Amino acid sequence: MPTDSGLRHNAPDVEFDLEQIRHSRLYNADLAPVRASGRKWGMPSFAALWISMSACIPTYMLASSLIGGGMNWWQAVLTIFLGNAIVVVPMILNAHAGTRYGIPFPVFCRASFGTVGANIPALMRAFVACGWFGIQTYIGGEAIYKILAVFWPALAAPGAASAFGITLPEFACFMFFWAINMAVIFKGIDSIRLLLNIKAPLLIALGLLLLWWAHQHAGGFGPILSQPSAFDPGQPKASQFWGFFFPALTGMIGFWATLSLNIPDFSRYAKTQRDQIVGQALGLPLTMALYSFIGVAVTSATTIIYGQPIWDPVDVLTRFKNPVVLVIAMIALCIATLATNIAANVVSPANDFAQLAPKKISFRLGGLITGIIGIVMMPWKLVADPSGYIFTWLIGYSALLGPIGGIMIADYYVWRRRQLNVLNLYLPDGEYRYSGGFSRVAIVALLAGALPSLPGFLATVKLIDGAHVAPFLLGLYNYAWFVGFGIAFAVYLVLRKTAPNA
Repeated sequence: MPTDSGLRHNAPDVEFDLEQIRHSRLYNADLAPVRASGRKWGMPSFAALWISMSACIPTYMLASSLIGGGMNWWQAVLTIFLGNAIVVVPMILNAHAGTRYGIPFPVFCRASFGTVGANIPALMRAFVACGWFGIQTYIGGEAIYKILAVFWPALAAPGAASAFGITLPEFACFMFFWAINMAVIFKGIDSIRLLLNIKAPLLIALGLLLLWWAHQHAGGFGPILSQPSAFDPGQPKASQFWGFFFPALTGMIGFWATLSLNIPDFSRYAKTQRDQIVGQALGLPLTMALYSFIGVAVTSATTIIYGQPIWDPVDVLTRFKNPVVLVIAMIALCIATLATNIAANVVSPANDFAQLAPKKISFRLGGLITGIIGIVMMPWKLVADPSGYIFTWLIGYSALLGPIGGIMIADYYVWRRRQLNVLNLYLPDGEYRYSGGFSRVAIVALLAGALPSLPGFLATVKLIDGAHVAPFLLGLYNYAWFVGFGIAFAVYLVLRKTAPNA
């Protein structure tokens, strides 16, 4: 069994013969522990991972939802920074097992949920990722569509045929970008790392160039940066700040709550614990705050330049008529969105679907399943309403992912003291079989963590009348990730002590 010697500890080779587990139904090459020779990610790679994934169009537009809710620019950017500073903590904690043992997220889940029960958190995480995959693919396809429409205006002419709320030219661009995503998936994990390293400086440079352009042409950053908060005294929402802030903060945590679970899918390739810790701590919160500020500042400038605020950077870029600028911008946005999408929304569900039947589903097939579900979810409807985007989509799934994070951290750090029997994680009848492959303790803790937020979620999506729900329960939904994490953490430890093998 590998040993741990702190942050300076070099990730060890897995000290058992893989022939012992190669024929297990829980094993395939994509889920196998990564040996020391395969650990190529240093601190710059993890910083690039987060700079690359954070510098994306949804981040650029993220502050718009908060400003639309009443915040001023610095309150919005600070809320985004705080949310990401919080979520990076469970991210670093969950990454530890990946680096120490070389195992991916679904295999890590077997320790707490059981060899079969691990499918529960894996599939919950996977379906959220499918939604995100669809959203990012739609955004990339929409960028292609809008820029092509500058060259061929007939594409955006009124009256174009449509289906399911999207025009056929938009759908064609969506599917074209979808096909590019699938091609990268079939190239494997090394091509993803290469994409991230290219994208990180590319999109930061594009954002800073937009910032420079906006400042030069607007003579400064005007209306939005000087706009008071709607929560200030005398303003329309005076004294309501905290009621908006905490749900918004939960939503910002939800933005990367998915990656805080499946980060072992990446940290298994880390050279050392220090590499993953420092790289993530430096790469995530600051980049999210910087890129959301760029979005706010450029949008503010567009109010001066064009007489209206334009939150979508693609719409800003289409105002440029130079064909060279447009083509370069389209390529840069496509590479940027592609890199974020593959790393954030395909690596995990591909592994998660493989967990269902490791002998039949490979990483590539899992990626294809992700892509197909991403189309079926009609992602253009998920992002149509900014309010629904935060309060339904981001907070809604954080109510499920928070409890999973609480269980995993409680199990690994408190119950097991960071000691895992890696061989048994791949054996159907090993110590992580529990009861028929399911850990009843983990399942009960998951339900206990998720249920308090259910009434608030059902009221938010209008499936029940909120007037008939206790205000306390409605309020809990605004803190869904925190409530779920804390309750599941505590319930899991109490039940595990009571019934260690349940």
